[in-house]
Amino acid sequence: MAAGQVLYFKRTELVARVTSRSLGSLAPGYASTPKGVTVYTYLVTSVGMVLAGIGVAQWFTVFGGILAICGILAFVVFSIVAIAGEVRVFRALKR
Repeated sequence: MAAGQVLYFKRTELVARVTSRSLGSLAPGYASTPKGVTVYTYLVTSVGMVLAGIGVAQWFTVFGGILAICGILAFVVFSIVAIAGEVRVFRALKR
């Protein structure tokens, strides 16, 4: 979860230095937009939520389970948002 938060707060630098560059023959996609980077940082944070929920479940079963389930749901929702964003950006590319 900490990694997702660091990425979130450094998202402008992340776009400028990493995600806005082409990867070989691949043009920058959804991750090169401010909304795209935000969605991907939420994905990283949701994976952290799942892992934290599993870890906390040893001591607080109900809270850990709820945290893990919320993380899984967040991952599914933000994955759908990311896929839709990638498709939208890909279709907008000039070929």
